[in-house]
Amino acid sequence: MDLSALTIFRAVVRENGVTRAAAKLNRVQSNVTTRIRQLEETLGTDLFIRDGRRLVLTPAGETLLPYAERLLALAEEARHAVSENRPQGRLRLGTMESTAASRLPRLLAAYHQRWPQVTLELATGVTRALIESVRTFEVDAAVMARPIEPDALAAEQFESVPVFEEELALITPRGQHPVAMGRESAGLTLVAFERGCAYRSYAMRWYEQQGIRPARVLELGSYHAIVACVAAGAGVAVAPRSVLELARLDGEVDLHPMGELGRVDTLLVWRKGHFSAALDAMRELLVGGVAA
Repeated sequence: MDLSALTIFRAVVRENGVTRAAAKLNRVQSNVTTRIRQLEETLGTDLFIRDGRRLVLTPAGETLLPYAERLLALAEEARHAVSENRPQGRLRLGTMESTAASRLPRLLAAYHQRWPQVTLELATGVTRALIESVRTFEVDAAVMARPIEPDALAAEQFESVPVFEEELALITPRGQHPVAMGRESAGLTLVAFERGCAYRSYAMRWYEQQGIRPARVLELGSYHAIVACVAAGAGVAVAPRSVLELARLDGEVDLHPMGELGRVDTLLVWRKGHFSAALDAMRELLVGGVAA
């Protein structure tokens, strides 16, 4: 097995097919197909089966994938380790949508100006998905809210450092108190991002502290949509004040403090033992941003 073959194999899995993988890798489709066939011959087993137009991993392919991820990640770390200790290459950073909008733009611009040799790739997702992306080597590190579950970031797998503190606010329609509304039919709907969002978990914990439970959750994909639904009386929500103020959404609804529950650290999380000069520079900049 050579690393380029594993890179192609991983791309076919991530891109759900040869066509997109070839485009991602800047290769022709026939070359990708040939390299996959050669890898299968080397291993003596099929890695994919065709299901209509889709390629589906065989059990052998499922077994190979985490090994491929680890080998490619180790190879990247080795390249950094033997080169001069200067940030270069590629840094894949995961982040929550709210953090990408309110906290990262100036920091990423400063990073690019300081280290133009590094190619930054940014991917957004909810906290649970970001943890999985770090665990499976899809990103080098992620900026995410501290999970409310204490064992979500297992110490034997992950390292982390606080880089921001967010103040969460309860959002209600104008003139409505959250506790009173929480006991009415409208307040029994929580407007939130999909499952796996840490802020959604903090909202559920707030409901529990009030001795009530939302009857339903209306899942939406942006804070603009969430605030619009709350303003229209569809329910209540939780969001970082920094995002609401930046997008000037705080004037459409009422914001209410959540006390200690609403003070949530944002962490930079990476795989335990992972090192690159590019990641180390990002960590220093993010921690320095907190001090500033």
